[in-house]
Amino acid sequence: MSGTTPADERPAGAAQHRRDAAGSRERLLKAAGELFAEHGYDRTTARAIGSRAGVDPAMIARYFGGKAQLYIATLRTNDGPDDIVDLLDPDRLATILDRTRRHGPNPVYQVAVRPHEDPAGQQATRAELHRRVVDPLHRRLLAEGTPDPALRAELIAAAFIGVVLARGSGAFTRLPALPDAELRTLLLQMLTPQDPSPDPDPDSAPDPDPNADPDPDSAR
Repeated sequence: MSGTTPADERPAGAAQHRRDAAGSRERLLKAAGELFAEHGYDRTTARAIGSRAGVDPAMIARYFGGKAQLYIATLRTNDGPDDIVDLLDPDRLATILDRTRRHGPNPVYQVAVRPHEDPAGQQATRAELHRRVVDPLHRRLLAEGTPDPALRAELIAAAFIGVVLARGSGAFTRLPALPDAELRTLLLQMLTPQDPSPDPDPDSAPDPDPNADPDPDSAR
C-alpha cells in the first residue's frame, strides 16, 4: 500500500494550480497588449484575447476584473518612475519627450481626444491619465499656491497631450523635426503658469497738469 495520502498530494497540487494560473494570466496579458496595440481598445474583444492566449476568455474577469482592467494592466506592465509625469519638471519632461519620440505617444493620452465607446474602458483610462499626468501637476500647483490648481492642471495636461499627438500626426511641417531640447524649452515657456498682470486702476492715473495746453494744435 502506498504511503502517499490525499493530504500529501494537496500541497503539490496547489502549487501546480498557482503555476497554471500565473501562466494563464501572463499569456492573457501578453495577448491583450498585442491586440490592443494592433486594433485599439474598442475593437479588441475578450474572445479574441482568449483565443490568442489559448485561455478561456472568462478568465479575464477572474484574473483582472474585466477587459478595462486588463487594458490598464497592459499599460502598467512596464510602468516605471518616469511614467508618473510632472510636466513642469524639466528633467521629467525631457524624459517623456524622448520616449514619445522613440516609441510614440502613450496610448493613455488618446483618451483626452478620442473617448472609448465602452464606458468602463473610458472610466479606467481616464483614471489612469489622471494618475500619470494630471494628479502630479495638481499636487505641484497646489503646493505652490497656484489659483484653481485643479483646472490649471487639466489645462496644462491637455495642452501637452495636444502637442505630443500633433507631433506625430503628419499635419505639421516644423513640429516633428524640432529637437527635443528646443521643444522642451518652448513647452515649459507655454505651460508654466504666469501671474496675470493686474488690470490698470483708472483711479491711479496721474492728475492732469492744469497748466498744460489741452489742444496741442492751438500753439501752431
